[in-house]
Amino acid sequence: MKPRNSSVFASLVVALLCGGKIAEACSCAPLHPQQAFCNADVVIRAKVVAKKEFVAGNDVYGNPIKRIQYDIKQIKMFKGPDQDVTAVFTAPSSAMCGVSLEAGNGKDYLITGHMEIDGTLYVTMCDFLEPWNDLTHTQMTNLNERYQSGCNCRVVLCQTLPCAISAPEECLWTDRVLEGSYKGTQARNYACIERSDASCSWYRGSSPPKKDFLDIEDP
Repeated sequence: MKPRNSSVFASLVVALLCGGKIAEACSCAPLHPQQAFCNADVVIRAKVVAKKEFVAGNDVYGNPIKRIQYDIKQIKMFKGPDQDVTAVFTAPSSAMCGVSLEAGNGKDYLITGHMEIDGTLYVTMCDFLEPWNDLTHTQMTNLNERYQSGCNCRVVLCQTLPCAISAPEECLWTDRVLEGSYKGTQARNYACIERSDASCSWYRGSSPPKKDFLDIEDP
């Protein structure tokens, strides 16, 4: 199991409220789907068949640590261990970065997550989890090969204009500044692919490669 990449994180921001009470909130860095794929230990397509809450132990103060377990039926593994994944685990609330999935309705999900030391798959709001039918055809295609082939590349988020890459292995992600959304054209239709000279460039996977690189070169 590898350590989580610093570009994806789940931080619990602690704030003191009136009366001395503590509130927690989940904060996540925006991720291009390719970044989520490359950062994850496991990437699968699955159905959620059941949900249950359980107590995983106690904290240092003796309070119960609750977890949510989603039993799943794996349909396809894009990245991960040799054996099928049969369950995913998450925190019980969004304030703790827990995710909410619909169980028993036949909906397929794309699930990315990280393996814990005990071999269980843990997912948070900072991972990439989407209903399968909400993905574009290009995203589905990229899951099979293209995202993996770009894991040596680095997607750099442009927050404000002007912005630029600082190294040849970077691809500039401009969806937020140009389209006002992190789910824009580059997120939905492009992969950042490593070329033969070890530089990287955006590639749109629905056409022949030479027409799809933004700098009009083959990978």
